Amino acid sequence: MKKTVLFLAFAVMSGIIAAQTPRKDKAIYKEYQPGYYQNYILKGIEEFNSKNEAPKTERRFKMDYTGMNLPTNIELYKSYWHNEPVSQGNTSTCWCFSATSFFESEIFRLTGQKIKLSEMYTVYWEYVEKAAYYIKTRGTSDFTEGSEANAVTRIWKKYGVVPIEAYNGFLLGQTYHNHSKMYEEMESYLLSLKKSNAWNEELAISTIKSILNTYLGVPPASVSVKGKEMTPQEYLNNVLKLTLDDYCDVTSVLEKPFYEKVEYAVPDNWWHSADYYNLPLEDYMKIIKNAIRKGYTVGIGGDVSEAGFEANAQVAMVPTFDIPSEYIDDYARQFRFSNKTTTDDHGLHIVGYVEKDGKDWYMVKDSGAGSRNVGKQSKSFGYYFFHEDYVKLKMMDFIIHKDMMKDYLPMFNK
Repeated sequence: MKKTVLFLAFAVMSGIIAAQTPRKDKAIYKEYQPGYYQNYILKGIEEFNSKNEAPKTERRFKMDYTGMNLPTNIELYKSYWHNEPVSQGNTSTCWCFSATSFFESEIFRLTGQKIKLSEMYTVYWEYVEKAAYYIKTRGTSDFTEGSEANAVTRIWKKYGVVPIEAYNGFLLGQTYHNHSKMYEEMESYLLSLKKSNAWNEELAISTIKSILNTYLGVPPASVSVKGKEMTPQEYLNNVLKLTLDDYCDVTSVLEKPFYEKVEYAVPDNWWHSADYYNLPLEDYMKIIKNAIRKGYTVGIGGDVSEAGFEANAQVAMVPTFDIPSEYIDDYARQFRFSNKTTTDDHGLHIVGYVEKDGKDWYMVKDSGAGSRNVGKQSKSFGYYFFHEDYVKLKMMDFIIHKDMMKDYLPMFNK
């Protein structure tokens, strides 16, 4: 009897203890499965809206090229060697694609080598430099996606350059460059530093590089050429044999003194380069026209948002309803730059010319999307055709070998 009572007491106590022990639930990660809301309600709403919404259209005021005899056949042009047009994808890196293309043509002109260089290697280090400057100025400088052509020479002098096969900046399976998320992450991070006033440069640059590495890959510290390992700087000097100090950036603005080196006052010149040779417009155009006739190509930059710039026609002209040809001069050019109707939009590469009705037309290699609307089957895929008046009025700067500046450089040394 006593044993029975003890057993019952033990059983009761065990039950009480068990009842008092808290339950510990667990959780697991499960793949989210869309339910009725997504599969039926949202889907039904989207299908109804797509059937009943009028197609969205956008109208833009553009010059009417109907019936005009335009020189849009590349076989009409005297052109010089260049790599075929490459797309910059969904990025604001025209400055790099155009300048890289220019230097590839220069390498061929000087050495006979046909080499394709990596644009993204330059872009990677330009973002690092831009972030470092943003930190140095405590967030008062611009951290944007754009830059200028002479950023390429600045980056190459410091970091060198590599061929495309060493670094293409693509993720596995990626066809086109897309920097939107990468830029958003870097911008958000730098803004957080500004908000918290946490300016640890070493940590910040390390974080920026980590973001770039995720989206572009880690840039190579060396490249192999014919079995020989070399740094990107050695590749620039010993293989490409480029002397970067032999190149001049030229502009033509009335707001600064002529025959002086000046700052090109646009946001994409974020480091405030004051190395632009400022010339009167007549001399500016003479250099371009002379260079393209003597076997040189020209890297150019300027405005592609005008009524006379028509991507589908692949043509850029100055309409008479804007300004007649004979009135395009230093004043007309400066007027549009000062009131910001001429903007610093795009970098391109002049690779050929043809003379028509006493005026030059230029064959212009492009990395943007508009020049590709004709389709890959067209020989003009990736090119525009610029009338010289458009260059005169709207292209605000160019890069050229100093040999084409020899008549003008002494004027800058007075």
